[in-house]
Amino acid sequence: MTTHFITAEIDLKESPVKLHQEIEAELQKQGEPLRWAITNVDNEQQKVQVEAVVTLSEDTPVKP
Repeated sequence: MTTHFITAEIDLKESPVKLHQEIEAELQKQGEPLRWAITNVDNEQQKVQVEAVVTLSEDTPVKP
């Protein structure tokens, strides 16, 4: 198992529940999230910056 530090930019959602679901879905594309945090909110662009640590098993390919 390996860990990776990743960043992602997510569209700001109307509700916290939808935002949380969108973040989790995006991170799942990269591996199994261990932890994540919203590190920046751009109200003008309606985007949030997320930093996360994800794990991958040795036989799991990294998705682009």
